[in-house]
Amino acid sequence: MFDVVYLCFGAAAWAIVAYKARAWFRDRQNADLGLTCVMTAGVANVFLLSAPSVYRWFDRLVGVANLAMVLLYSSVMVFATGALVLMLRWTGSAVRPRTVVAAVGAAWSVAVIGFAVGRPDAVEHPRDFSTAYADAPGVVIFLALYLAIFGAGLAGLGVLCRRYASTLRGSWLARGLRVLATGCWLGLAYCACKVIGLLFSWAGRGLPWLSNGVAPLTASVAALLVLAGFAIPALGPRASAWRRLRRLDPLWREVTAQAPEVAMPIGRPRWAGWWPFADLEWRANRQMAEIRDVQRGVRRHVEPEALEIARVKGRAAGLGDWQLVAFMEAAALRRGLLNQAAGRVPVPGADSVVVETGAGPGQEHEHLARVADVYHRPLVDEVLEELGERSAAQRQ
Repeated sequence: MFDVVYLCFGAAAWAIVAYKARAWFRDRQNADLGLTCVMTAGVANVFLLSAPSVYRWFDRLVGVANLAMVLLYSSVMVFATGALVLMLRWTGSAVRPRTVVAAVGAAWSVAVIGFAVGRPDAVEHPRDFSTAYADAPGVVIFLALYLAIFGAGLAGLGVLCRRYASTLRGSWLARGLRVLATGCWLGLAYCACKVIGLLFSWAGRGLPWLSNGVAPLTASVAALLVLAGFAIPALGPRASAWRRLRRLDPLWREVTAQAPEVAMPIGRPRWAGWWPFADLEWRANRQMAEIRDVQRGVRRHVEPEALEIARVKGRAAGLGDWQLVAFMEAAALRRGLLNQAAGRVPVPGADSVVVETGAGPGQEHEHLARVADVYHRPLVDEVLEELGERSAAQRQ
């Protein structure tokens, strides 16, 4: 069971590493992105080596019992060192990152030496390493330095992530930083469990359920949160773009079918035909632009009172401000397309069928998605019926 769980988490983590590395190769000047790639790789390697079968296979390969634990904890050190370097970069500290890397490297070298000289037997301990060697001074030095460096990196990164998240309200980066901070705090709980377990072991009252049960579970959840925190800023906007595309697509298809002249001559990227998640932002922007072109093209076919009738009916139906604006635009767009198809050009025509919302560029997609949601609502049909009745009465 542990093999399956950890290997699945490891595979997912390495997929995130590949995704972030691809972004880094496109922007190699972004040192923070490169550093997060390395840190994510450290977490992914931890999951891989935490699988008992991989742990034992590696030790059989090198012929040294529990050497996989050194590699596993070294991967944790990669993450912790990266966290410390990020802390220096984000705070503008006068301490040079190279100094921190050298200091951690020196301390970890001492820890590895302690492991090498303090390992009393050749029995594999993939799940109870800290309790099995709680009385071995060399291994205790190894574990103490590991927990100290790891805890320092988690504490610094957790504080900074929470601080910067508060300045980036509502963004995917802020959400990712908050999740990352939570993972750091939970990682500190793991360190606390390990320290308490060691102290009780030295006192002759071992707590294996804490060191070998609660601590690894806490660390696994913390690692998942850290990975999620790294992935959310990249995957969140794409997930939002995918949802917008799904909501916009029916409206886009309908209006461009009736006004094919607005379709842009630039085709989709060559890979988009077989990969549905390719260039989601580009496709969402294109659909939004073409819908707006249709709206501008049909405004002369819309009666000036169309928006007012929609406003009155929407208010009577209890629509909120954002829903009302979307409803008004949907009714005007449908009326304009109907009149255009019938060749009717009312005099005077509407100055615009786009209602000013004051929304920023990032919210315009969501606004048009709301228009798509209400485009075929029965309430829109009622507006069109009333407009049709007024037009018929005027012609008589």
